[in-house]
Amino acid sequence: MEGLGRRVLVAAFDGWNDAGEAASSAVAHLRDSGGYETVYSVDPELYFDYQYTRPQIRTTADGARELTWPETTILRPTRATRGTQLWLLTGVEPARAWQAFASELVDVALREDITGFVSMGSMMSDVPHTRPISVFAGSESEPVRAALGLERSSYEGPVGILSVISHVATAAGIPSAQLWASVPHYVAGHTPSPKASLALLDRLEDITGAKVDRGDLPTQARTWEASIDAAAADDEEMTEYIHQLERTRDTWDSPEASGDAIAQEFEKYLRRRGDGPGRGGRDEPRKP
Repeated sequence: MEGLGRRVLVAAFDGWNDAGEAASSAVAHLRDSGGYETVYSVDPELYFDYQYTRPQIRTTADGARELTWPETTILRPTRATRGTQLWLLTGVEPARAWQAFASELVDVALREDITGFVSMGSMMSDVPHTRPISVFAGSESEPVRAALGLERSSYEGPVGILSVISHVATAAGIPSAQLWASVPHYVAGHTPSPKASLALLDRLEDITGAKVDRGDLPTQARTWEASIDAAAADDEEMTEYIHQLERTRDTWDSPEASGDAIAQEFEKYLRRRGDGPGRGGRDEPRKP
């Protein structure tokens, strides 16, 4: 597909970029639904703090004790395809040497003739679980935005490793895009969030043209939503809060909504929460 090419590297990392494990679960679903093999792994000694991300020990099927270390790997599909190939980059956000980490991975991408890079993340947001999960799709490249109908982010502030790798990839000439799913903050601890993972995969298919197998994710998403409904039914305060979020979301999504109407509805929502101007509240959420 014009914009990202036919060999697209899709990245997601555990940690700060991954509310509700939505992004890492989406990439894990891609890996599990297709044949993949490891192309490259970073040296964990260079990038990870083992007091923060500890190695894990487990018992294997044959009874042996196995020690595994934090890792970041690039995987390629083993099945031939006529359309877009989705390569995968997955692992743990590093604790140090981010510039070297990003440069090392982008060098491998260049060596493997990667034509496009898509980072997938998820963030906690004031959104209702009962409505479609919104996914911000953006790019810093004007040609990519024009080709795929993406937006340009206006976010300013702290970033995770996804933004660093995307920046390095763009500088190296690899067209890049970012997908960020909004996970309801009041359920982000109920991990994973399959509805958000499904929304990311839907948008990934849109911008890459690759055929993505959804598997049983739609069923998992419905079960997840039903479980939140059941929990909210026993909590009047949560039920009312969700209704407030639904009204705000419906106002934003309505075709007749003007900028003024959206602003007014958002101000009413803040006042209901006691977070309006002059009360030490938060600014309107910005896209990443």
